[in-house]
Parts: sequence; C-alpha cells; structure tokens
Amino acid sequence: MYKKVPLYAMLVALAMIFSYVEALLPISFGVPGMKLGLANLIVVIGLYLLKPGEVLLISVLRIVLVGYLFGNGMSIVYSLAGGLLSFVLMALLQKIKGFSMIGVSIAGGVSHNVGQLLVAAIVLENGAIFYYAPVLLIAGLVTGTLIGIAAGRIIKGVKKGSRQLFD
Repeated sequence: MYKKVPLYAMLVALAMIFSYVEALLPISFGVPGMKLGLANLIVVIGLYLLKPGEVLLISVLRIVLVGYLFGNGMSIVYSLAGGLLSFVLMALLQKIKGFSMIGVSIAGGVSHNVGQLLVAAIVLENGAIFYYAPVLLIAGLVTGTLIGIAAGRIIKGVKKGSRQLFD
C-alpha cells in the first residue's frame, strides 16, 4: 500500500487541479452549480486501473480538500453526496458485463446530479428543487459521455504504454 502513496497523491492533486480549472472556466449553463465534472475523469480512469477502495479514497480526499480550499461546508456536503452516490453506482456498473466505460461514466454523471438534488431537497426542505432535474440529467448525460470518451482514450494510452505506475 505504501508504495502507492505517491500515485494516490498525484491523482488527488490532478483531480484538484481539474476542479480548480473547472471553477475558473467562465462557462455558465444557466443552472446553479452545474459543472463539466472534469475531476470525475480521475475516478472513471481509477475504476479501471485501481482497486475500488483506492479510488474511493482519492475521490473523497479530493472533494474534502477542494471544499476546504475553494468552497465551504455546504459545498463539501453537496459534493460528497453526489460523489459518493456516483462512485457507488459506477463501481457496481463497472463490474457488470455490458456496460461500456462511457455507460459507466454517464451513470456517474447522472447519479452525481441526483445525489446533489436529493441533498438540496433535504437541506432546503423543498421538493421544488427537482424542477432542475431534467436539465441536470441531460447535463449528466452529456458530460458523462465526454468524460467517458476521454477516459477511454487515456486508458488505451496507458495500456499501450506501461501500467507500471498503476501496478
């Protein structure tokens, strides 16, 4: 395990950089909190190259660190809800035959938004938040597809090169 600590640190740092870059992008989708999910690229790739527990650790560390550095307590709560639901679903689907990497990533993008909507409905004590659901589900579908395509290309590159870093 200790041999992999530098790898984990590098992946957490890379996911944090993706989160920071995403926050800097002047892209407004018209829905509060909607993002591209660039950091999810690390989670999707990790699910295909690492053990699920290792990927979960990387994901949770990234969410907490980014929340403390660039967000607030509530951003951590929302991100953890979406991130954990997304991780669990992607980890399960990745083990099932018939789901492509793109399909797994789409499920992750959509479920991340569902997790955040559920927490928002609880925190705000208002179910009207689910009016955002159609837009967020479409966004999860689109961003999940893009992240899945990118992850697939990166994994092909890793397989052509050396997996030594991940072993």
